[in-house]
Amino acid sequence: MALIATKGTLDMAYPPLILASTAAAFGYEVTVFHTFWGLDILHEEHSADLKLSSVGNPNMPVPNVVGALPGMDRVTTRMMERRIDDNDTATVGELVETALEMGVEFQACQMTIDLLDYDEDDFFDGVTTGVGAATAVQDMAEADIQLLV
Repeated sequence: MALIATKGTLDMAYPPLILASTAAAFGYEVTVFHTFWGLDILHEEHSADLKLSSVGNPNMPVPNVVGALPGMDRVTTRMMERRIDDNDTATVGELVETALEMGVEFQACQMTIDLLDYDEDDFFDGVTTGVGAATAVQDMAEADIQLLV
């Protein structure tokens, strides 16, 4: 299974992590290629501080005009963090660690690392760096399942 993670918001961090760890539990060999803001999921410090945008999300309990007010992203992020905590849902960091332990290969796009000036030492231990689009495409070509999330 090959997944591509391009988003680095709190709500978009969960789908690739849950799909990857579930597939690994079913015995799939799984790679997740993280590019652009998806790299924040693999960054130990940033993954603990992902935000939830209140604008442009039709499922948010506030209208866009209210969501555009200063500070609303903090409010909606806090609401989601409370739900995660109240439901004993694993954090993004816990899901990354679990998936790594299960053998999921998290790949960090080298072009994006360079472009956004990330320090590779800030990624979770076990994240594969130095990966380019050619490697991701090859993984997708060989995979039975390919997903862009």
